[in-house]
Amino acid sequence: MRRIFRLGLGAAVTAAAGLVAVIAWPIGVPLESLDLKGDVNRGAYLARASGCIACHTDAAGGGAPLAGGVKLETPFGALYSPNLTTDPEHGIGGWTLEDFARAVRQGVSPDGQPYYPAFTYPFYANFSDQDIADLWAAFQTVPPVAEPSTPHEMAFPFNQRWGLKLWRAAFLQPPRTEPIAGNGDLWNRGRELVEGAAHCAACHTARNLAGARKSDVAHFKGNDTLPGGGKAPAIDYETLREKGWTVDSLAYALRTGITPDGDAFGGSMGEVVAFGTGFLTEEDRRAMATYLMDDHDGG
Repeated sequence: MRRIFRLGLGAAVTAAAGLVAVIAWPIGVPLESLDLKGDVNRGAYLARASGCIACHTDAAGGGAPLAGGVKLETPFGALYSPNLTTDPEHGIGGWTLEDFARAVRQGVSPDGQPYYPAFTYPFYANFSDQDIADLWAAFQTVPPVAEPSTPHEMAFPFNQRWGLKLWRAAFLQPPRTEPIAGNGDLWNRGRELVEGAAHCAACHTARNLAGARKSDVAHFKGNDTLPGGGKAPAIDYETLREKGWTVDSLAYALRTGITPDGDAFGGSMGEVVAFGTGFLTEEDRRAMATYLMDDHDGG
């Protein structure tokens, strides 16, 4: 009996030590000081391309721009986008450029805690220092809104942020934005946008039970389990071609939300166009369409 007790106690101590180690486990990569002048207009453009406006503005509820409050229903609970205005208490007005860079590219808060991957930081990891400086400059022009972010509604154990450290170790994937020689500038620009800033795979790629994208087997193959019960169709090149899409019609849809059969995008894709791709240049929309309509197989 004593032996069983000692074994049980030993297992408990080991488990407790492991838990303490995970909680104390630092994440992210240390940053050097950034000393770059940002371009406000370029930053605003990148913010549009990256979906910041759509995700952090409760337009349906009459919320102020980037003040947060957009609800995202997930299998793990309800998440609410945070306040990204310049308010020093409830927004990011008290952050530094380095805090911002770490959050955007690494998904780590100023106090070292991991963000839930509903924040699409995995797609922004390859943003350059200049990209970050430009975004930061643009965010500094947002009027402060003194409204606290709505707390997430996550049940145990999903409300324990330390568990996200294990998720990151198992599932965090680098973005596929690097240029590929021989494909031309337009194609590679499309790749940079589609696989990076525009984070198309966040919705159009199925996920496993842990909420991680099945990128190796289902990249752009569609997702029937979007937050809130929605669905995202397949946008791999084979499916797009079978449904009659062309580079021209896809670029047009990214500007207007109108599909080749005269229908209109609804739901989250409608918001993507209204708050994001509709503001991009014609060349960038064509670049995205060129990339998506090509047989690259997500590679």
